Amino acid sequence: QVQLVESGGGLVQAGGSLRLSCLASGRTFSRYAMGWFRQAPGKEREFVSALNWNGGSGYYADSVKGRFTTIRDNAKNTVYLQMSSLKPEDTGVYYCAADAVAYSPDPPGRSNEYSYWGQGTQVTVSS
Repeated sequence: QVQLVESGGGLVQAGGSLRLSCLASGRTFSRYAMGWFRQAPGKEREFVSALNWNGGSGYYADSVKGRFTTIRDNAKNTVYLQMSSLKPEDTGVYYCAADAVAYSPDPPGRSNEYSYWGQGTQVTVSS
C-alpha cells in the first residue's frame, strides 16, 4: 500500500522560506511522477507543481513560478517543495500526490490524475 507523509509546514512571515518534504513508501518511488497541491480555507484544491519520475520534466503553477522549486531524491524516496519569497496567499494545506502510472514522460497536472495522497501539512504565511 502506498503511503505519503508530508512534513515541514509551519508559520512563516511573508518573504520567508520553507521546505516541505514528502516521504513515500509502499512501492518503487523512482518510477512515478509526483505532484504538489494546496488548499486554502474555503477554496478548492489547486495545483502547485509536478515532477516526472526521473526529475527531467516538471512544471509549476503561474502563481508560484520562480519562487517554488520541486526536486526529488529517489534514493531517499522523497520529493521536496522548496518555497521562497512566501506570500500570505500561499497559506493553505499542502499535499503531495503520486501518479498511478509508471514512467510517464510528463507529470500530471490535475488532481484527478493522481491516485495517492498524503495527509497534508499546514503552511501559514503571515503578513
